[in-house]
Amino acid sequence: MKLNHLIPLLCLTTAAAYAAPETFDFKDPKGVNNAVFKLDAPLESVNGSASGITGTVSFDPENPGATTGKIVVASDSMTVPNPMQKEHLHSANWLDTTKYPEITFEAKSLANVKTDGNTTTADVSGTFTLHGVSKDITAPVKFTYLKDKLSARVPKMNGDLLVIRANFNINREDFNIQKGQYEDKVANEIDLTLSIAGASPTK
Repeated sequence: MKLNHLIPLLCLTTAAAYAAPETFDFKDPKGVNNAVFKLDAPLESVNGSASGITGTVSFDPENPGATTGKIVVASDSMTVPNPMQKEHLHSANWLDTTKYPEITFEAKSLANVKTDGNTTTADVSGTFTLHGVSKDITAPVKFTYLKDKLSARVPKMNGDLLVIRANFNINREDFNIQKGQYEDKVANEIDLTLSIAGASPTK
């Protein structure tokens, strides 16, 4: 094979080697990953967070539009400052965390993908499951791909990081959570903010 034919082939082979998607694990050893929720009703504002986050995301920095994955939140990790409100939140009358131990979002496709440097914004569509009910939703998301930065977050671990930020709203009535009840104290609309980082350790 002539040299001028071989060089393009080598370039294509090298590009293919770097184009493989990475799998990022969102079970955070630091326990920093969190989801924040807010319900702002006329009489009361309920604010809380959840830290029991796991899941995996497949992300290709050369083709971020092909991103897929599933994020899982342990429902019993949801907490609010008021102990009685927390007890009610976990009870069978509300989230029923014993019967429905997981809240999940499974990403299926991305649209309006825009990449600037190491940051990609998009609209992610997928299935959100809460209280045993699954709904298809679309939400804005931002991915930040940080190559070789895992050791800066988790000492003695080398690899890459993927940071995900998302903010969207759902309605508790859509998920059969006390439909039409207590709306003066517990808002129907729930504002959700996700701030998580996943690790892809060097093999």
